[in-house]
Amino acid sequence: MPFRRDTIKRLLTPDITTLWVVGFLLLCTFLLNTMVFQPILRIIDARTDAVRGAKELAESAAQKATAAVAEYDQKLNVARGEVYQQMDDMRKSALDKRATLLAATRSTVAQELSAASARVQQESKDARAALDRDASTLAGAIVSRVLGRATQ
Repeated sequence: MPFRRDTIKRLLTPDITTLWVVGFLLLCTFLLNTMVFQPILRIIDARTDAVRGAKELAESAAQKATAAVAEYDQKLNVARGEVYQQMDDMRKSALDKRATLLAATRSTVAQELSAASARVQQESKDARAALDRDASTLAGAIVSRVLGRATQ
């Protein structure tokens, strides 16, 4: 069924209800924007700022922790070096003391050995001299006994 021209004209002509609908839509848009969308956007912005701040704090804390670990490692390496140096010094000192004690002991042993050797040589000479004297006496006693018995 075709529309008549006056019906089309009446449909296309704006009336007061159209203005009320447009006004109501504008009022709803204003109210929704001020009461719903702007507070939600403010909350989203605040959360975004809070997350950004937390990330910055976390990055700062991570940098500080990395710096603290590096400083700890450096101090630990210095302390290890000092301990190793002290241990090396103590070892060298102990080796020097050992060498000194060994030299003193060797010297003492050498002196005692030479003294003992000299004593043994002297005692050997004395024993030979005593044996020579005793041998002459014994030889004389043996000869006199042997000869004295033979004459009897």
